[in-house]
Amino acid sequence: MYSEKVMDHFNNPRNMGEIENPSGVGTVGNAKCGDVMRMYLDVDESGVIRDVKFKTFGCGAAVATSSMATELVKGKTVQEALQVTNKAVMEALDGLPPVKVHCSLLAEEAIHAALWDYAKKQGIVIEGLKEPVGDITALENA
Repeated sequence: MYSEKVMDHFNNPRNMGEIENPSGVGTVGNAKCGDVMRMYLDVDESGVIRDVKFKTFGCGAAVATSSMATELVKGKTVQEALQVTNKAVMEALDGLPPVKVHCSLLAEEAIHAALWDYAKKQGIVIEGLKEPVGDITALENA
């Protein structure tokens, strides 16, 4: 059902945790399945993501896609991170079952939400980045 890479990222997640004083934080969720992802970015002065962490409440596929997404954006420029799609996350994990594709979409949305927060804090516009649709920051105090 799950690829070896999905199982590896679920059993040994990379970059799990929080970043103190992050450059940007994005929280996204899927009400249908209950998965919630929060991504933290530490972006240097030249716009390179020097560190990224995540916290995910959800199924194994949600944890695995969060972990892989952090691996795909770490060390990239903000613009390069914006190009990381759910398809890229799925391909890097050697695929997901159709009923778990929404997890890779959440991972992409978490990256974008964290980039949006970073851009807002910096007072900049990231070309091609759209404002996140569902802001679920209310979950922070839940």
